[in-house]
Amino acid sequence: MRSKAELLAFLDGLGIAHTTIDHPAVFRVGEGDDVKAGLPGGHTKNLFLKDAKGRLWLISALGETRIDLKRLHPVIGSARLSFGPAELMEETLGVVPGSVTAFALANDPEHRVTFVLDAALARCDPVNFHPLTNTATTGVSQADFRRFLTALGREPIIVDFAELKRIDA
Repeated sequence: MRSKAELLAFLDGLGIAHTTIDHPAVFRVGEGDDVKAGLPGGHTKNLFLKDAKGRLWLISALGETRIDLKRLHPVIGSARLSFGPAELMEETLGVVPGSVTAFALANDPEHRVTFVLDAALARCDPVNFHPLTNTATTGVSQADFRRFLTALGREPIIVDFAELKRIDA
């Protein structure tokens, strides 16, 4: 599993410009607003989920996006969704609760986790995620975030959570 330093080196190797700010640990949306004020762009919340058939999901959305898990499953083609256990998140994404992030997809070479991206976040530039730890935030351009996903062989499922519909990329 990659560490923060290894993730940032991976971004460097891809030629992805990034800005990282270290800060006290942040565990929930709404914490660290003073840090966010100094970083332009979209700030995220990330949910690690498991469906009733055992499939794993990672949702990255704008912090203020309302996500209705009870109504989401038919939109993304999953069974009923619930939060995934911390042990499984650590096993598949290499992060602990509070640190889940789209950057953790770099720790899932087997693609066990399906990635769902909020359409509103997909329109933000730049985007900000934890770099595998909740004691820092890393910003990248939207174009570079997509390059990161492409380098991992990932095509996100894009969902408009306001309309609760899937968007064709």
